[in-house]
Amino acid sequence: ASRHQASGSMTGAHPLTSTRVPQSNGMKLLSPAAISLLCLSVLPLVRADCLSNPVLESDFRGFLGVNHVTSLPTEGSCCQKDICNIPCPAEEDPPPNGFLIAVAISITMSGAIGLASLYLVRGKNVNFFVAGRTLPLSVISLTLAASSIDSNALLGNADLAYKFQFWDGAVLPIGLALSLFLNGMFLARHIRREETLTLPEVYGRYYGTIVEVIVSLITIVSFIALLAGNLVGMGKIITFVSPQIPFVGAVFLSGTIILIYTVTGGFFAIASTDVFQMTIGLSGILVTAYYLIANSPLAAAPTSIGAPGYVYPDAASCAMYEGVPCSVDASQCCYNTHKWCPNPNYGASGCRTDNFAYPFGDAPIIYAEMGDPNALGPFPNAIFWNWSTILILGFGNLAALDFQSRCMASRTEAIATAGSFIASAVTLFVGIPFSYLGAITRAYYGPDSPFAMFEADTCHRALDLPTCALWVPDEFGFLKLLANVALTPRFIGGWCLVAIVAASMSTSSGAILATSTVAAHNIARNIPRLGVSEKNLLLVARVFGIPVTLCACCVASFSSSSSTGYLLIVAFDIMLAGCIVPLFACFYVKEASPSAALVSVIGGSLLRVILEGTLPKDGYLILPYPGDNFLDYGAASSSQLPSFLDVPLGDKWDAGSCEQTRLSDFTGVDSLASPLFCLILFFSIHYGEKFFGKKLFTHRLLAPIPKPLYYDASKSDMKPDADLIEKPTQLELSTD
Repeated sequence: ASRHQASGSMTGAHPLTSTRVPQSNGMKLLSPAAISLLCLSVLPLVRADCLSNPVLESDFRGFLGVNHVTSLPTEGSCCQKDICNIPCPAEEDPPPNGFLIAVAISITMSGAIGLASLYLVRGKNVNFFVAGRTLPLSVISLTLAASSIDSNALLGNADLAYKFQFWDGAVLPIGLALSLFLNGMFLARHIRREETLTLPEVYGRYYGTIVEVIVSLITIVSFIALLAGNLVGMGKIITFVSPQIPFVGAVFLSGTIILIYTVTGGFFAIASTDVFQMTIGLSGILVTAYYLIANSPLAAAPTSIGAPGYVYPDAASCAMYEGVPCSVDASQCCYNTHKWCPNPNYGASGCRTDNFAYPFGDAPIIYAEMGDPNALGPFPNAIFWNWSTILILGFGNLAALDFQSRCMASRTEAIATAGSFIASAVTLFVGIPFSYLGAITRAYYGPDSPFAMFEADTCHRALDLPTCALWVPDEFGFLKLLANVALTPRFIGGWCLVAIVAASMSTSSGAILATSTVAAHNIARNIPRLGVSEKNLLLVARVFGIPVTLCACCVASFSSSSSTGYLLIVAFDIMLAGCIVPLFACFYVKEASPSAALVSVIGGSLLRVILEGTLPKDGYLILPYPGDNFLDYGAASSSQLPSFLDVPLGDKWDAGSCEQTRLSDFTGVDSLASPLFCLILFFSIHYGEKFFGKKLFTHRLLAPIPKPLYYDASKSDMKPDADLIEKPTQLELSTD
């Protein structure tokens, strides 16, 4: 799930690359290099040689005077130092031990509260699955907000905004908030009125058992991805505060703890821990975000000062750093060596320099990003994918098991509706500030920082970079910002880490409960030979929690630690393809056709799978727009200098030597085409049956399942039932 995107506000500028300036002894020394576009694709960052072209690497060994070595980097150095003279990434101090203690206490307290909820279950199914349908507005609002404010909407949001730009992170909370708003507008009251245990059971009420089972399978796959995304976030935090614990171990540790208290206390455990987690979490998240926004010395990286030989791109940057006429071309303004190099005997190390990453400065937000594909030039803009993300989350999340299980647990329909609206506002209020933190993180851990890492064997003609074109973001960049006591008070940073862990545990526990309930109630219970009934449903659901959690842990373990936000989108992309149209039809289409639901669920989901394998996808989520902005990186192509240095024309590289291919990824097209196809299928069959007066399929498994005897549609707000009456299986219905 890799892609290119802007690393900051270039506003049309060309960042700098590896540079060499003539020295008095005739040797050429490499000067600092700069930014490039982020690519999360698998690149050989550790290799025997720095460059894939042995002839080109030989040139650089000659510049360094180390022809006797067989390959670069030299001992004690790194590729970006030997090829581009960019200092090797500085070492960061480990986080304070207090961070580990705070995270451990938070996890322990959440687990203890969850285990204590066993008393409230009292062996009753309705208590375990939907908390007796007794939850008030305050709890419902917090639990709905907790289900959207997790490590995906927080850590994934901040990471994406750091690696790319503001809107790349902000689309996550925007999409989730849109989903909660739409849920309150169209679905929450209907879902609560149905008095079901799970969302797939609603499909069964209107379309029959076979649709219920198919939707159940789809939701299980979806929520394993969602659970995995949150386990990735928790594993990442645990590994950060305790480096001796490997990432995979942290993932399985997190999954085990959450599984234990979830299968013990059920939805009461989720609701109880949600109140604790969101009380601690929301306050910590808001305090951290607004403190950094108000108090960080840098809201975004400033205009780069450059280094000796650097030509300033405009009069403003020249005046800012008191530039002087260049030596080769006096009509241009260059870096002021006499002002910024107080001790020239020490060379560049005695100068105030940077990596030339931001010729025009970075910006916290580029508003045109969501409206103009070229807004981030010279970088590509994933504008189509960002809009697709909002729609995927906004509509796909309407079929989220954890969202709707919270509506089912509400005391009344009005509470389910109001809680959705409140949670939507809270999600925006909490999530959007985290997107602003991306630029702050780039300012201190971005391409112009001492911690910057570059892939030496890359070039890009739009960036005028013959080597060291690719900036490799720090996967722990945002977490390091929280642990940097010079920027964030230790207490506030630790508080935020605890908040993210708490939010992740909340969503994870909801995902485990919802998925295991669906597996037991909607799949196993519809297979008579398994002998699952109301009497043993609680036990079966608890048992199913084990393989669900194990699968999610495996998915998380094989995922990148930077895949939190992506797994969130994958989860609801799965649901959007074939499940949303039939869900709306349950309540807004009179006598919706079960045959139409069956064909549309299968057709939409199947088309999504087909398009995934047939549409052009290079992994970068960028449509093939014209222009050099939308070219992939090439391998390092020249040992000469970029054109923005004050050197003779003959020493400047030929940008045409960088061999690049056009980015071409239609991800998002498949995500939106599939539900549209599902919509066409549903209404074609639904109205076709009415026109011809004949059903497409008449199998008994497509017979809508009657509502339980306790159901009373005349009541707008149902009182909580004492316990569920056992639902007859399709075999019993057909026999009767």
